[in-house]
Amino acid sequence: MNTLSSPVPPPGLPWFRLGRGSFDALALLALVALPLLAPGWQIDLVLKVLVLALFAVSLELLVGHSGLVSLGHAAFFGIGAYVPALLASDAGPGALLTLAGAAMLAAAGYALVVGLLTLRSQGIYFIMVTLAFGQLAYHLAHDTRLAGGTDGIYLYFRPLLQVAGSTLVDTEDRTQLYWLVLAALVATLVFLNLVLHSRFGRALAGVRVNETRMRATGYATYPYKVAIFVLAAVLAALAGFFQTVKDGFVSPESLSWHQSGAVLVMCILGGLGSLRGAVLGAVAFVALQELFQSEALFGDFARHWQLGFGLAIIACVAAMPRGLVHLAGDLVNRLARRAPGASA
Repeated sequence: MNTLSSPVPPPGLPWFRLGRGSFDALALLALVALPLLAPGWQIDLVLKVLVLALFAVSLELLVGHSGLVSLGHAAFFGIGAYVPALLASDAGPGALLTLAGAAMLAAAGYALVVGLLTLRSQGIYFIMVTLAFGQLAYHLAHDTRLAGGTDGIYLYFRPLLQVAGSTLVDTEDRTQLYWLVLAALVATLVFLNLVLHSRFGRALAGVRVNETRMRATGYATYPYKVAIFVLAAVLAALAGFFQTVKDGFVSPESLSWHQSGAVLVMCILGGLGSLRGAVLGAVAFVALQELFQSEALFGDFARHWQLGFGLAIIACVAAMPRGLVHLAGDLVNRLARRAPGASA
């Protein structure tokens, strides 16, 4: 049995038998109940984490499960963020499904073009070309009046989800928006788990491990990579859409390479190769940001929070090279090897 993928808990640690499934269920229950128990600022903080977690999951799909490291992924996040602001009416709230669908469709179209042009390249060449396309989208928003330039665009009316004239979700209500984003994240994780355990997902895993061997066995790997690239872009656009609805504002920074780098750090921090790790990485990323920005803890040094934040990220990656998602399993395996009677 592979102890790294399915660690055996040693005697004296019965809590580990609870299992990941039970932990996920408890965490989900706590998240669902949070708006009923917590004040407004806590809801806003967790809502920020949920949006970034959805963004991180979209990139994890590329980096961890397809071996495609992209530094232009924020372009799709930014497209998803700009579309609702550009299409929303100044006279009243728009239809949530229409605006979200338009955001994802626009990102899918751009991703298809970028994917068709870049996915025949590999390694550092792929990274640099995706960075170039990402910067192209950034400067289009930053340097032209099409998207408001450096001033960005405000979303004056939050969209509504209506069925037969009845409003089911009013995103102006932070609690309803919170539950909507949480539902979207959970649905995305369930859907992606089904995809990754399907024949398509197994082929993708083969492409990540050895693309040359997959082509030799008769698989046309290029369409698989284009399909997963577009799917990841659609999910990033959904996260960008929720970002604009949450903040009521979008700026060119949503498309910058800094944003792409930040979400890549989330995936690495959580643990590559795991959707759960991407979520944990988003949680840790925001928690570290909030920690080092706290004037109550760091006083004047909080103005230079990026320094402490960067050092903390380096320390976390050095101490947990496989990421947060494998931390508990690694600790259990170490204890198992040290337990009396453990085999050498």
